Amino acid sequence: MSTTTQASQRIQALLDENSFVEIGALVTARATDFNLKQTETPSDGVITGYGVIDGNLVYVYSQDASVLGGSMGEMHAKKIANLYDLAMKTGAPVIGLLDSAGLRLQEASDALQAVGEVYLKQTMASGVIPQITAVFGTCGGGLALMPALTDFTFMEGKKAKLFVNAPNALDGNEIGKCDTSAAAFQSENTGLVDVVAEEAEVLAQIRQLVCMLPANNADENISECTDDLNRACPEMENCVGDTSIALSQLADDNMFFETKANYAKNMVTGFLRLNGVTVGAVANRTEVVSEEGEVAEKFDAVLSVKGCRKAADFVNFCDAFEIPVLTLTNVNGFEATTCAEKNIAREAAKLTAAFANATVPKVNVVIGKALGSAYVAMNSKAIGADMTFAWPNAEIGTMDAKLAAKIICEGQGAEKIDACAKEYAALQNNVVSAAKRGYVDTIIEACDTRKYVIGAMEMLLTKSEERPAKKHGTV
Repeated sequence: MSTTTQASQRIQALLDENSFVEIGALVTARATDFNLKQTETPSDGVITGYGVIDGNLVYVYSQDASVLGGSMGEMHAKKIANLYDLAMKTGAPVIGLLDSAGLRLQEASDALQAVGEVYLKQTMASGVIPQITAVFGTCGGGLALMPALTDFTFMEGKKAKLFVNAPNALDGNEIGKCDTSAAAFQSENTGLVDVVAEEAEVLAQIRQLVCMLPANNADENISECTDDLNRACPEMENCVGDTSIALSQLADDNMFFETKANYAKNMVTGFLRLNGVTVGAVANRTEVVSEEGEVAEKFDAVLSVKGCRKAADFVNFCDAFEIPVLTLTNVNGFEATTCAEKNIAREAAKLTAAFANATVPKVNVVIGKALGSAYVAMNSKAIGADMTFAWPNAEIGTMDAKLAAKIICEGQGAEKIDACAKEYAALQNNVVSAAKRGYVDTIIEACDTRKYVIGAMEMLLTKSEERPAKKHGTV
């Protein structure tokens, strides 16, 4: 590597020791306007090349803020575009480490054309190779589209800034009132950022994620499993509320990588390995339990606008990369607010379509309530789940038994309504009734969930399913 800058240090920390090979180290800016010819632009402000993470080939670019603020000019962008060409040819992930003042104003339309070419490369690579970005400094204006076009975005928690419009440029806002460029806003409100951490932890978690993901959409990505495939999970039944803990218990070696953990916390998404195979998980959540075992936050068991959006994007990623999907279902309806009503039908439809369109192995475990259309949207057998398991105390039906009884026995008195509710719960909402109708394949004990899910995933490993011939759907 030609220079020891912060940009190069990040690459060295990210990759296996001495594995990085730089490409285009001697490239500099071609522009001559505004005296740029007299300005040194080593590597034109971006270090590009390839290396390995735990032996897995990856391509990396790291913007150098010491060169014209890391601004993106023509040659800077062309180096990134060239990296994408190589990654597509070899079928390996691209990791971008972003720290840039934005488009290089001295190069004007040349820079604008070049960044558009990067957008095109990112779009063409989508669904073919994993794309990961990490923001360490400024990533503003048109450059903010670059992490948004990738699959996973990491952000340093204190110094990093990510924005299309700067906070002070927003009507009625200034940075002291609401820092819309901060990691907290981008991870909690927009859902654009998956992980917020200190720089060293960001790089460590990127390494962890790369090892969980396939190299491309044709890579099987199976690792050796040393965990007991029949391991019982005695605490599972206590994890109905916080399903991130449930997924950790199910996973090989209890390792669960959660994505977008700060966004739409009532929906959990992330990756785990089951018998060495990477599986994508989607789960409803009604509470967040702290490391001390205390309930820190509570949520209704409903599908929210943000939760649907988060889960649909995640399922689409899994399907593109042939990653099986596991769902843990505990939902009794939809978010019911005036604000939510503006978007809930659209986003719930997108979630339904994502599950229905996915041709990867799909396993659903009903761990609590599964009521109404919200249950149907959560990877139910009706929209294509290959195997559906349920815990003995699960409820599956149109609505809560008490509410159904009030409608059925309207005006007939409290005693009659109570009796009707008990009968409705026994006949309609009972998990055995659902199993008798074929909507549940097997009723399992909570502690046995791991072995049943692994067995189902192994059985479905050779699954092949055709879809109607079309260019793409429009949902």
